[in-house]
Amino acid sequence: MASVLRLGELYKQSAGPRSLLDTIIKGDCVAALEALPDQSVDAIFADPPYNLQLGGMLTRPDQSVVDAVDDEWDQFASFEAYDAFTRAWLLACRRVLKPHGTIWVIGSYHNIFRVGATLQDLNFWILNDVIWRKTNPMPNFKGRRFQNAHETLIWASRDPKAKSYTFNYDAMKASNDDVQMRSDWLFPICNGGERLKDEDGKKVHPTQKPEALLARIIMASTKPGDVVLDPFFGSGTTGAVAKRLGRHFVGIEREESYIEAAAARIAAVEPLGKAELTVMTGKKAEPRVAFNVLVESGLVRPGQVLTDARRRWSAIIRADGTLAAGGESGSIHRLGARVQGLDACNGWTFWHFEEEGCLRPIDDLRARIRKELAGLE
Repeated sequence: MASVLRLGELYKQSAGPRSLLDTIIKGDCVAALEALPDQSVDAIFADPPYNLQLGGMLTRPDQSVVDAVDDEWDQFASFEAYDAFTRAWLLACRRVLKPHGTIWVIGSYHNIFRVGATLQDLNFWILNDVIWRKTNPMPNFKGRRFQNAHETLIWASRDPKAKSYTFNYDAMKASNDDVQMRSDWLFPICNGGERLKDEDGKKVHPTQKPEALLARIIMASTKPGDVVLDPFFGSGTTGAVAKRLGRHFVGIEREESYIEAAAARIAAVEPLGKAELTVMTGKKAEPRVAFNVLVESGLVRPGQVLTDARRRWSAIIRADGTLAAGGESGSIHRLGARVQGLDACNGWTFWHFEEEGCLRPIDDLRARIRKELAGLE
């Protein structure tokens, strides 16, 4: 079961980042965030109160009452009060987020535009807005508006200059039938066996998010072993999915009933193994290896002759990692282009070396270096 830490205990023990992993902190989100170490989390998923502004009971045409969100935690005296709350928790989140980290915030038309403006005011950099289109949304009972069939997620980096944030592009594309994944996602709302209910059959939490939604977010923007913070932990969806996907979590929640349900839920989760959690990456994610590294490592040597695949052109390797041919010299790319009379050339696939009587592209040697760097050999 996930450990639960009271806010008072958090202040007393001066907890370091490692001691807070896979923990639910009981307390107000802003106060708890202030007690967390600087730059200690890799990603944040925030499902804040939507400030739904319900004017009274919501009923169906048959006058039966809809189980709507009327909890005290979703009620604010004014838009100004909501904006002040939003600014406070986002400021605290920015402090605990690592420089390369990102934040996801989900909301409806009631609040997401105000949250987005505050994000920009605080110098977060919006990367995407993602539409969660619901396959089974609640009807508009009065028939006075369009049916609310989606919610909006904002994905943002810590600041405009953050370039090394995690985005598992290749894995997302491969999982989408090798088509670039779009910013409109289709998922059902949480229902069936996934929906947590109490002994009376009532929902434990009115706005429990589907695990499929959190799985996509975590798989897209984190790596195994990363720490995911959820400052509005609720029924623990973020923690359950993070545990299953080999990530750590830190949750903040003030309602005891939600904490109890979340802790029991997370305890029942079985983490996936290393093989299942390996993230697919593409060329852009691989470490850069320059041609001179091959020379320095002895995989090729100065004076060795390289040719193209059909032996039409040849060049010798020089000690400084450049190639020379017919009075011309340059990098593997530039010389490859010159001998062919082209503007550009991928030297890694154009130039070949001979090994056991066969010509092989020098890109094979680069692949060996990369495997060594990754500890695979």
